[in-house]
Amino acid sequence: MAWLVLMLIGAASAIFGSIVGFGGGIVIVPCLLLLGPALFGEEISSQTAVGTSLAVLIFTALTSTWTYKKQKKVDWGTGWLFFATSGIASMAGAQVTNLIPEGPFQLAFGLFMLAMFGLMLARERMKPIRKQWPIRRTFTDGTGHTYEYGYSLALALTIGACVGLASGLFGIGGGSLFVPLMVILFGFPPHVATATSMFVILLSSVLGSGVHLWNGNVDGWIFLALVPGALIGGRLGAIIASRLTGKQLMWLLRATLLVTAIYLIYEGSGNLSEH
Repeated sequence: MAWLVLMLIGAASAIFGSIVGFGGGIVIVPCLLLLGPALFGEEISSQTAVGTSLAVLIFTALTSTWTYKKQKKVDWGTGWLFFATSGIASMAGAQVTNLIPEGPFQLAFGLFMLAMFGLMLARERMKPIRKQWPIRRTFTDGTGHTYEYGYSLALALTIGACVGLASGLFGIGGGSLFVPLMVILFGFPPHVATATSMFVILLSSVLGSGVHLWNGNVDGWIFLALVPGALIGGRLGAIIASRLTGKQLMWLLRATLLVTAIYLIYEGSGNLSEH
């Protein structure tokens, strides 16, 4: 039963992650933290949840990126630019995870999820800012549509570093930050931002999970149970994203984020007060 539940968690996280471009770790980590006692009879440490999640995201991002590549939605040049800082920062975040006790981690992760909830709401209501950035990009996707957008090199590298740090620290991939910022700040088309984000997540997850593996934070059995669902869900999510608006799915995800964030903040605050 535990194996089946983990496969379903892997599939659901990959479907959600591929559609909105955040990799799915924001689903896997809370599930492992909250369901650990019910599935295994004991709590799963935050370090293990984060490390295992980030390792699974390699496969989620790989299948999604491959599908988006065939649809010609990935801006490879911009992806490599973001990775220039996100990769190193992901490794640093993975190392810092070992230094944070359970209570503060749950509180910080709950607050982070609450911020993601607000950012996802803002993404629906905010329009891209109108600014002539120093670097301009022209991109033609698989349907033949050509888009123009731009960015500042310094700001892009800074965003990459911040997202990479959050990725390694929380095991969430980082697209939950990348996609809204790429759309709102730089004017990326949402589908190009999502696809490019998944490519950056793929590269950063390899480095971040490598550090977690070195520190013993990857549970092999949980990893093997999550991967099959993630492989299927990553491809399915990318296909769904190309055919649907995903509004109902997005509302379900927002509700899940809000409820889980409140619970983690409550648990984290309780653990802090006990100490």
